[in-house]
Amino acid sequence: MSYRILIVDDEKPIVEIIKYNLEKEGYITYEAYDGEEALKIAKEQNPDLIILDVMLPKLDGFSVLRTLRQSMTIPILMLTAKEEEVDKVLGLELGADDYITKPFSVRELIARVKANLRRISLNGNESGNIIYVKNLKIDMSKYKVEKNNKEIELTSREFELLRFLILNKGLIFSREMLLEKVWGYEYLGDIRTVDVTIRRLREKIEDDPSNPKLIHTKRGVGYYFSDEKQI
Repeated sequence: MSYRILIVDDEKPIVEIIKYNLEKEGYITYEAYDGEEALKIAKEQNPDLIILDVMLPKLDGFSVLRTLRQSMTIPILMLTAKEEEVDKVLGLELGADDYITKPFSVRELIARVKANLRRISLNGNESGNIIYVKNLKIDMSKYKVEKNNKEIELTSREFELLRFLILNKGLIFSREMLLEKVWGYEYLGDIRTVDVTIRRLREKIEDDPSNPKLIHTKRGVGYYFSDEKQI
């Protein structure tokens, strides 16, 4: 299977470099140079993954991300300026699965792309087992989560994090361990990525995110999943 990747950046040399290296790996690529064009191509081509720059003409990357997340759960990797740490956090808050800073190593970018696509491939090979936890129904084969019989829109990263924690119920994982196990590679970014994704996940599955009953924090250690009463 040849995965389809949409590259969105207003700097043509960067797009060409990414395109060349992705196609060398056997991927099919589409290119967009502004936010409006990105939304149009994403809707028409339904790519498997999007590489999205923050600074774009017509419609910035955050606005594009916000719109895409209304209907798409595919992995989205944000390209951010090295000095703009706030961009990384905001992108994660809006539903980005990953980010990479400019200037970046092509080798690292390809590794991130492969890691995110690998999770899609592994999920597609799941048997169709369904897990029930309290008022949640998690369908492993369809990447689908329901709460009180109503579907919840999770990004692919949020789903994988939830799935991993449930399958390892009761075990505590540090942020670094979650980056390795869920993000799927030796992560070079900062561990706030985990905190932001946990917070977004709690907002979607918990009845009261400020007093979580499913995804718990072990202060100074990490996170774990438990649907049993905590003492």
